[in-house]
Amino acid sequence: MSQAIMSIDEVKGLIEKGRILLLSGDEAVLGQLPQGKWIGGTIPYFMSKKHGGISTKEMVFCTDLSDAVESANIIEYNENSLAKVYSEAPEDGFCFVLIPALSQTHLTFALNAPNYKDFGVRPLIGWITGVHLDDLGKVAPKVINGETGKFLEDAALVMQAKLPQGKAADIGIINLFEQGDGDILTFPQDGFSATDVFVNGEKQNFAEYLTKNNFDTKLPLVADYYGASVNISFQAVDTDAGEVKFYAPVFSSIRYKHAKPVGDYVNEFTEKLKSECGLDENRLLFSCNCILNYLYSELEGKKTDPMVGPITFGEIAYQLLNQTLVYLEIHDV
Repeated sequence: MSQAIMSIDEVKGLIEKGRILLLSGDEAVLGQLPQGKWIGGTIPYFMSKKHGGISTKEMVFCTDLSDAVESANIIEYNENSLAKVYSEAPEDGFCFVLIPALSQTHLTFALNAPNYKDFGVRPLIGWITGVHLDDLGKVAPKVINGETGKFLEDAALVMQAKLPQGKAADIGIINLFEQGDGDILTFPQDGFSATDVFVNGEKQNFAEYLTKNNFDTKLPLVADYYGASVNISFQAVDTDAGEVKFYAPVFSSIRYKHAKPVGDYVNEFTEKLKSECGLDENRLLFSCNCILNYLYSELEGKKTDPMVGPITFGEIAYQLLNQTLVYLEIHDV
């Protein structure tokens, strides 16, 4: 399997050879690449074998699918057509998806994916594209269709990959967080922000509740989905407006708790990587990690082998996730 951070000329060479590629990089470098069988998402943060965690607007992270897949098709979806993403996935393969952060397509997928037809029937992995944190609010995250060279600000790009006979795809998730023992939190409506929250059934202003109880917002809200922990990360707490913003939506039908405290975010995330990443590197096709893990774990300059790849504004493992690392393995069956 092939994943590496590369120069623009190295990636150009692969595209000109007709390789099937998943790319990530700053908009300026992705815009210099020739047309070919590839899709790309904007982001300047990466995990790499050579440099460890790195921020660069000069290089491209490249995942070469060519030797692992039998064929691949690139499909563009909008917020209305994205509901077909699971039912149109190849029966003997997987789908890789890129969606720009803060777009209407991002919002629609986050809120509705679990209700789409055939949700979870076939592997869907990918990530939410972003920008340098200094450019937040100034530059829009984008995806680029390598077959057309077209940048898109509000769409989902999907690589439908068919695997050879005797191979199967499997998605893994590494999550540092579990539910704590505190209050049960529920919300009156779905969304990326909340003003009100029900605390053990009692309605309160959520921003006031978090501030009064001195919550550490580095720790996410955690929902228990039949034994699997799903995080909702805090983006901002505005006590003046009485509003809390999230990186993924909360749902009115779900019970949340604040995550258990983490003694040392850096060490515990590193130990989690060691304990859950004993996989065969030769089976690892793709991985990506959350920008909040990158920041809170102080990953710049640190290596996370065998996990390498883009640092994201949200991970997709069947549905939108936060503060996780997700990966795709290819097995013999």
